[in-house]
Amino acid sequence: MAADPGPTRKLVAVRNLFRMREDVGDVTTSLHRPVTDSSRSKPVPYDSFEWQQDPPPSNGVPRSAWNRQHKRLSRWHRPYTTILILLDLVSVLLASYLAETFLEKAKSGFQNRDLLFLHDAELFYVFAYIVLPLGWLALLWANGTYDRRYLGLGSEEFKRIVRTSVTVVACVSLLAFATKTQLSRGTVALVSISALIFLLFDRVIARQVLHLARRRTGHGAHRMVLVGTLPEALEVYTAVTRSPAAGLIPVAIHLTDGYAAARGIETPVPVYAGRDVLALVREVGADTIAVCGSASAEPGELRRLAWQLEGTGVDLVVAPQLTDIAGPRVHIRPIEGLPLLHVEEPTLSGPGWLVKNLLDRVAAGLGLLVLTPFLLAIAIGIRISDPGPVFFRQPRVGHEGRTFRVWKFRTMYVDAEERKRTLEELNESDGMMFKMKEDPRIFSFGSKLRATSMDELPQLINVLKGEMSLVGPRPLPADDGDYLGDVRRRLLVRPGMTGLWQVSGRSDLSWDEAVRLDLYYVDNWSLTYDLGILWRTIWVVLKRKGAY
Repeated sequence: MAADPGPTRKLVAVRNLFRMREDVGDVTTSLHRPVTDSSRSKPVPYDSFEWQQDPPPSNGVPRSAWNRQHKRLSRWHRPYTTILILLDLVSVLLASYLAETFLEKAKSGFQNRDLLFLHDAELFYVFAYIVLPLGWLALLWANGTYDRRYLGLGSEEFKRIVRTSVTVVACVSLLAFATKTQLSRGTVALVSISALIFLLFDRVIARQVLHLARRRTGHGAHRMVLVGTLPEALEVYTAVTRSPAAGLIPVAIHLTDGYAAARGIETPVPVYAGRDVLALVREVGADTIAVCGSASAEPGELRRLAWQLEGTGVDLVVAPQLTDIAGPRVHIRPIEGLPLLHVEEPTLSGPGWLVKNLLDRVAAGLGLLVLTPFLLAIAIGIRISDPGPVFFRQPRVGHEGRTFRVWKFRTMYVDAEERKRTLEELNESDGMMFKMKEDPRIFSFGSKLRATSMDELPQLINVLKGEMSLVGPRPLPADDGDYLGDVRRRLLVRPGMTGLWQVSGRSDLSWDEAVRLDLYYVDNWSLTYDLGILWRTIWVVLKRKGAY
């Protein structure tokens, strides 16, 4: 039998897609009104991007580094970076001012020293307010703290700022040693620590403003065209739209397996097939192409697509078929030009885990000691509101399936469990927990405790005993369900007073979404992640989001 001379049908479809041939007809689902062709009307306006003139087609041949075009369609990054530079400069100048104001020995090491036309006092001001700030900015830039890949999301931006601070201290110490300058160690410590605090603070504020702009107006966001099969594209769509603060807005899907795969299926964005992708990107006003799943596996085609996008200002991202796996667990190991994604196992033991346990016990002990008067006041309020026990204790399933009794302030009437049977049909939760926004079993003072999450404070006792952690999955009742399948994986770690579920919507989330978040935490735990969740918990409690 003669061999088939042509490639497979799927490979032909993907190759036709990535070659971006002109004058190819488009097909869109009838569920969405497609954006008209640019020859008939203007492209969709959007203030976070702009189109440059069409660059000459790229064939992958290297061009002169002086003539390369690196114009990006996204316009938010440049003004945002400018604002960050100004804020960073003010932070470092303020740190120098504090040291000069509050430390008498701030100018030690500069006395009786002259440099060119500068006397000792002038020399100090030059170094404190010109050389040091510019050095900070240069090192911040060199460490990638202004790289748009790290701005607005994740902890990498803050890690690089901390790394820069250590570098600055090392450089100042080395320079002082080389010039035999007796700098005040207190001055160096105050300037470096205060500058680090100010830098982290201004980055947090800037990030919050950026997130607010992305949520409310769409400014500072990337508009994406998803390329791949329909299931792969919809999976990526669901993942990137879970967090509006990430600034990724899918605006269209381009199918590699033909339009027939989408017939009769309702989609959140228009679906196209058989189109020139670059023309489609221009038409819908996008600035990013996301190649999803198996579409990125076609040999050579992804590379050719990257070549064709050179100089266009369009970003190219690849979304592999790895869901709910955090970045620190994924490493790229290139072998003979083949980039292999190596996925590490979750770290649920070792020194980091011991530090977590120690911090839990110490924080719980100190918290109970400091909050004792406040807890007594809450207990008195409960007894006045409804006679009965102050605490509500219920069996919950903990680490490795062990059962323990959770401590909580009672927020319901004494006969709440008996009245629950008459309210089963009104349950607003689709999982193991019974939830009602207007639960008649909750007395007035109890509703205030729930809204502010103060009813959870006695769980510090469980943390101190090692039954719970400050951060972890939500503790579920011992009499609901058998914890089989994916749900049982939550038991690999101790349940927490707060967790990813609590800071992502709490009772407003569906059961499946809550389980997904808990499993994500289990698989991607880290001390840094715990600190981030604790920080987010403060804002969630203040906003009273999803608390009922």
